[in-house]
Amino acid sequence: MSSAGGRQPSESRAIPTRTVTLSDAAQLPPDFCTTPGGTLFSTTPGGTRIIYDRKFLLDRRNSPMAQTPPCHLPNIPGVTSP
Repeated sequence: MSSAGGRQPSESRAIPTRTVTLSDAAQLPPDFCTTPGGTLFSTTPGGTRIIYDRKFLLDRRNSPMAQTPPCHLPNIPGVTSP
């Protein structure tokens, strides 16, 4: 059986991974969710991947919306209020 263009299908290989157990969030490095190019990524509780381009975020840091706290936040001492 030949594939389109005369190419042979590539052999799949497992991506090497390692598991690290942390006892505290402070053990995470400051750049644990960035790529070498500076792109930030995260996931939602439902598993959707969110990708934030570093340049986009840096362009937005001086916007008026970034300078004010969001409205309608609940009053949680030590979290949303001093």
